[in-house]
Amino acid sequence: MSDSKDLTRRRLLTYGATLPLATAGVAGAVALEATTAAGAPAQVPRRVLGKTQQSIPILLVGGGAGFKGGVDPRITLALRHGANYIDTARKYAGGASERNAGAALAKLKARDNTWITSKTPQWSAAGLKQDVAFSLAALQTDRIDLYFLHGLDQLGPLNDKELIKAAEQLKREKKIRFFGFSCHGGNVVELLQAAAQRSFIDAVMFRFSFRDYGHDELNRAIDAAHKAGVGLIAMKTQGSESGFRQAVSQFEATGKWNKYQAVLKAVWADQRITAAVSHMETTAQMRENLAAALDGKPLGQREVEAVQRYATLTQAYACQGCEHLCNPHVAAPVRIGTTLRCLMYHDSYGDSEKARRVFRELPAEAQRLEGVDFAGASRACPHGIDIEAQMQRARELLT
Repeated sequence: MSDSKDLTRRRLLTYGATLPLATAGVAGAVALEATTAAGAPAQVPRRVLGKTQQSIPILLVGGGAGFKGGVDPRITLALRHGANYIDTARKYAGGASERNAGAALAKLKARDNTWITSKTPQWSAAGLKQDVAFSLAALQTDRIDLYFLHGLDQLGPLNDKELIKAAEQLKREKKIRFFGFSCHGGNVVELLQAAAQRSFIDAVMFRFSFRDYGHDELNRAIDAAHKAGVGLIAMKTQGSESGFRQAVSQFEATGKWNKYQAVLKAVWADQRITAAVSHMETTAQMRENLAAALDGKPLGQREVEAVQRYATLTQAYACQGCEHLCNPHVAAPVRIGTTLRCLMYHDSYGDSEKARRVFRELPAEAQRLEGVDFAGASRACPHGIDIEAQMQRARELLT
């Protein structure tokens, strides 16, 4: 067995080994109806988010698709079991995600006991200040616990002195408590290394899944950020692939946990990672994820092998976001990474509406896939994805 595979196995087997003693009363509590010794609902384990020194749940409630009006039952369920961390953003659901989350917390009188993270797509001092003001109003609050530059894919903003001053000013004014960025493009390694060298970055949310354990450069960057005290939150943890069903059914027939639960537990096994943010479209999905978190135990040997086998089987179907490597080999202004992400929404999430909506948001020229030669992009993909075949599927499903 190679060193990287052995390291992967050790990490996958360690979840639960170093959880706080306070969670001992709920260890193994898979059923959500389970209670603590004091009779309260079982609570999701918590970890400290790096230099913030704040304790947050290991399962975070993602608001990418927005929340329902009134009091969304997913928020109520999450709060009941201690998953009191709402992750939202200015652009999620056209602003409705922030508004509905804020309204729900106000009605539940739960704001003071809930961590809120939001994000801005504007990477300038003026844009940051503007969007923080909008977010505060939409969320019906006077402070936001953590504010991110959304989807950062370049180093420039991290060197912008005016932007840094604006972030520090917002902290002093207590409009935000902590500051950082989210990233999921092809330069995650570079950005994590940069975060480790910049004291004003408190936390980073980045693309990280069970497929990434063998990625040496990424692991060195995670080590550097973790050593520097940067709080690390994993997103895109499902490592979802497009166009491949057989591996999913093979995995779900193996072990105690289904694929979606097992890959979350695989991420939690890494003690460098504080938490995983999860998009949970239904209360059923939330119940599954809560059950996995409440279990508080590592994956069994059989499940570890299933995760590793699943990663191997689906590697050539999972886009890693490095379109800067394949896009230059196409003589057209297409967006390969975003298009494959749309296919992932369609195939793995079963959300064809979102898949088509996100594709329609691309510039018109990026939506023109007919007649484009993707053979060079397929050859350039370091992960062996048949981009040409996937773009053919995109023409059929998204256009």
